[in-house]
Amino acid sequence: MRFQGTDNYVATDDLKIAVNAAVTLERPLLVKGEPGTGKTELARQVSAALGLPMIEWHIKSTTKAQQGLYEYDAVSRLRDSQLGDERVHDVKNYIKKGKLWQAFEAEEKVVLLIDEIDKADIEFPNDLLQELDRMEFHVYETGETIKADNRPIVIITSNNEKELPDAFLRRCFFHYIQFPDAETMKKIVEVHHPGIKEALLTTALTQFYEIRDTAGLKKKPSTSEVLDWLKLLLAEDLDAEDLKRDGANALPKLHGALLKNEQDVHLFERLAFMARGQR
Repeated sequence: MRFQGTDNYVATDDLKIAVNAAVTLERPLLVKGEPGTGKTELARQVSAALGLPMIEWHIKSTTKAQQGLYEYDAVSRLRDSQLGDERVHDVKNYIKKGKLWQAFEAEEKVVLLIDEIDKADIEFPNDLLQELDRMEFHVYETGETIKADNRPIVIITSNNEKELPDAFLRRCFFHYIQFPDAETMKKIVEVHHPGIKEALLTTALTQFYEIRDTAGLKKKPSTSEVLDWLKLLLAEDLDAEDLKRDGANALPKLHGALLKNEQDVHLFERLAFMARGQR
């Protein structure tokens, strides 16, 4: 069971090695990188490439670790007891299985994605240490122990918004997705926009990397954003000549796909103003 990438996802050799190492070690793969570099999509492509079902757990700031195991609805049980409902005699009727429970009890190996773990509070990773390490947990309300017969492939993503605890990191295999260089980006673009004209692609990517390298930029455009931008350029039937900029207009065509806040737009407007002043 080895991941070699897919036709729909350009995986570097380092990334393939990381996925296969995590599978071999039976440890969670912790993937970090800039937003938009394909961390979430990696899990989906691993699932597709290995022919395994996938379970996704998308973390929010309000998500608690316990929700990944199960939730016990005591309020509903109390209400049903007051109404004389027969369901109240079986506590299992009030237990909602979480994503880890679903992955553990699956009849075959699955890929479990824990997406954007750094969005939760700092205790969230620590609260899952034992469950992810032992691949089992206890349900106190029923007295049963849920244990994974088929250890899932766990892929955890992080945008580096918070530092993760050392004890959690020790249990993971780590990989940082570097931002793609121009050659890798061309391969990625070819997957999403096959047959794009070479002149347009070269000019567009040159502008894209110049924008990313601009000093003072608050949010650098990501891979997903350059793909959106190219889609717009193709929809508008623009060519390399149309993308040419002069000092009077430092903003790229359809810049709203690349620049996502007013500070960065104003930065390029100031650069244009300075360029005009130097003429």
